[in-house]
Amino acid sequence: MRPEDLPFLRVPGIPALHGDTLVVAVSSPDLQADAYRGGLWRVPLTPDGTPRRITGGRADTQPRISPDGQWVAFLRVAGDSGTAARPQLYLLPVAGGEAVRLTDLPLGAGVPVWAPDSRSLTWTARVPEPGRYGTTAGVGPEAEAPRRITRLSYRFDGIGFIGDRPAQVHVAGLPGPDGVPSPPRRLTELTVDAADPSFTPDGRHVLFTAQRALGAEGDTLYTDVYAVPVSGGEPVLVVRTAGTAEYPTAEGDTVYYSGEHFTGRAVALNPGLWSAPLSLSGEPGEPLRLTDTETVAVERAPGPPVPVEGGVLVPVAHRGAVQLRLVPTGAKEALLDELPLLAGEDAAVLGFTAHGGRTVAVVSTVDDPGELVLLGEKPVTLTAFNAEARAKGLLGWQEISTTAPDGYPVHGWVMLPEGPGPHPVLLNIHGGPFRFYSRGFFDEAQVYAAAGYAVVLGNPRGSASYGQAHGAVLAGPGFGTVEDTGDLLALLDAALELPGLDADRVGVMGGSYGGLMTGILAAKHGERFVAAWSERALNAWDSFVGSSDIGWSFANDYCADEETQRRSSPLTYAGQITIPFLIAHSEQDWRCPLEQAQRMFVALRRNGTPTEMLLFPGEGHELTRGGRPQHRVQRFEAVLEWWSRHLG
Repeated sequence: MRPEDLPFLRVPGIPALHGDTLVVAVSSPDLQADAYRGGLWRVPLTPDGTPRRITGGRADTQPRISPDGQWVAFLRVAGDSGTAARPQLYLLPVAGGEAVRLTDLPLGAGVPVWAPDSRSLTWTARVPEPGRYGTTAGVGPEAEAPRRITRLSYRFDGIGFIGDRPAQVHVAGLPGPDGVPSPPRRLTELTVDAADPSFTPDGRHVLFTAQRALGAEGDTLYTDVYAVPVSGGEPVLVVRTAGTAEYPTAEGDTVYYSGEHFTGRAVALNPGLWSAPLSLSGEPGEPLRLTDTETVAVERAPGPPVPVEGGVLVPVAHRGAVQLRLVPTGAKEALLDELPLLAGEDAAVLGFTAHGGRTVAVVSTVDDPGELVLLGEKPVTLTAFNAEARAKGLLGWQEISTTAPDGYPVHGWVMLPEGPGPHPVLLNIHGGPFRFYSRGFFDEAQVYAAAGYAVVLGNPRGSASYGQAHGAVLAGPGFGTVEDTGDLLALLDAALELPGLDADRVGVMGGSYGGLMTGILAAKHGERFVAAWSERALNAWDSFVGSSDIGWSFANDYCADEETQRRSSPLTYAGQITIPFLIAHSEQDWRCPLEQAQRMFVALRRNGTPTEMLLFPGEGHELTRGGRPQHRVQRFEAVLEWWSRHLG
């Protein structure tokens, strides 16, 4: 795979299934438009069927089929300016016909959810203060009134300021006989964000999550489950959680949700599946954890829990895989081995849906960006959206298991280029740190390996998906410890024992936490590496605390005191870095703000270290995964040029 092959990656989203109707959105980068394009596809439930595109919009996503099977609700970005440039809610008849727009909201609509009777939908949408975000003609961002900020959480990477445009719950009914939709109704008037709405089984209330006490208790990371009447009225507390709540889903008289249990810290915690009685009296039901804290880590990205006959389907992260598992009815703190595995044993489930006893998942592997699979005793692959990408010659990898100096097991992979070598080597370090390199498709590894580099990827202590204790090792001691450093170097040593790898041509690179570790390894173990590429890195904890969108809480949980922060900051060791060092950063990164790159760049240049800085305009922390397609290609080209220059 080469950088210019990015448009061949066609990634299916979370599918929707009702009876024999299976619909999925497929999107891909469009280099000419410098945007992501795609539409909705109807997929036959037989392997010999041919998927058919059913919408012609420029960017159609998030399809949801009504319970009666008559309608598909979805989001569409229809233009380049005004409300058309924001995702708006549309309806499409399953039987065929033109899509009808339901919303024209200034900041767009969120993912739609159907009412049980199929006559209305709910979603969240950000509501701007008057005079902001284009609500007053002729008043641009530079002419808006000053913001009065009273909370620690006031902006978020990839979104921007949030206090002056909180997300509110909305509802709307189907179009009338004349085909004209009724205006959406806003159900909440919150000062904090509402999220993840869904209807109660009788359709009279909408469940949602929000900050504890709906923000009345001030700065907190706790979130709870609330319900608001569809007919209008004040929200009531449904579940007071032990930490966080996401994706509340009511089935009968029970609410299911995924969430964390805070343990004196709010990081490195495995989310679990919880249940609670559905109580709308204002007296919250007592939550019960259905999955084990240590072995089961429920993932958010593939979608909400789905109640089915016999239990609840949830996506679970395990040793780099993202698996679809069933939490059986009656489960209580069930261990991973007690949850039947449906998909993803050595892969990553990107999305899933179930209806009428059938389950469909989007499954990605190391050499496949993702296809739809009808699950069962003999799974059936239903699509070939990425046939062109696979024809490019996507590579597999070799699994590595070794031990750190203290005897701890270390796990990872090496993606080898074609040919006998000797190949230069890139040690890649993921972000988080409580994230993981997955067993799914990773475009970066493919591009680097195709260019001739052996790519080493691993999940050292501090990573997720290997048990909560594995991930919690860094919470308190900070980063760059003997544990995470030892694990990474042990993995590199194990990889270098493979034939065809050149131990004299090794580079180190990573983003976010991986960028931080790149700086620490370059300083303390610079003799192991020829050069370094540090991206969107946390370089200095002292300023990160006050400048990052999560700094005020994240820092205390990982590095509680000033000495630990100093010891965990690459900037502390800038004087020890002598190898060529490139700093890549996005100008609108609010997770690891630009000053993190600037401070490191100045320190290294003043020390005489060969240093360059590459800045991407208009991008945030997620550049490598969701940035403008042209910027992603330009970044790939810059990475390859840097390593060609230093590793040959």
